[in-house]
Amino acid sequence: MTLEHDPRSMRETVNLMYGTYADVIFVLFPFVVIGLTRAWEGNAGAILLSPDLSTASAILGGLALGKFVLGLITDRNLNAFRERIVFFIALTLLLVLGPSILLLMLITASPEVPEMVAFIQPILLIIAISLYTTAISISNLLTRPDYELFPDAAAEDGTRDGAQQAPVERTLDLPEKRTEHGD
Repeated sequence: MTLEHDPRSMRETVNLMYGTYADVIFVLFPFVVIGLTRAWEGNAGAILLSPDLSTASAILGGLALGKFVLGLITDRNLNAFRERIVFFIALTLLLVLGPSILLLMLITASPEVPEMVAFIQPILLIIAISLYTTAISISNLLTRPDYELFPDAAAEDGTRDGAQQAPVERTLDLPEKRTEHGD
């Protein structure tokens, strides 16, 4: 049974998608409330020129960075994927965290905000949401057993014939703490 047609895998993917977007909604909730308050006061245009969207982008970028780092340190079998994960970390820093923090500082320090900020901030937020969902997908992909990506897991299981394979739990391997007495 292939991964594309496995109903259990499809259900897990849909559940992961709902969970990911629930995270995004919870992050954006306070900023929506602030935006609605500004709109109620008649300052709807101020929503795009205030630092709120950059703040939300920075939060989502930080969460994405955490997920990418988690994927990077999760398992020793991921050596083949380390460069890709580091690429996404660098991309998150370049496209989300750097610009959002810079915009936060410039908007709060400037008496007059340029009109282009009204276009840059929503794009920045969309990129942050996209990278966060990518980070969740990558983290999930790298922490679940996948016998196509990790053929050694099937060998550990003793199931090489393609029969229904039980998942192999993978944990983070940390060095044990040593005491002064050599215990």
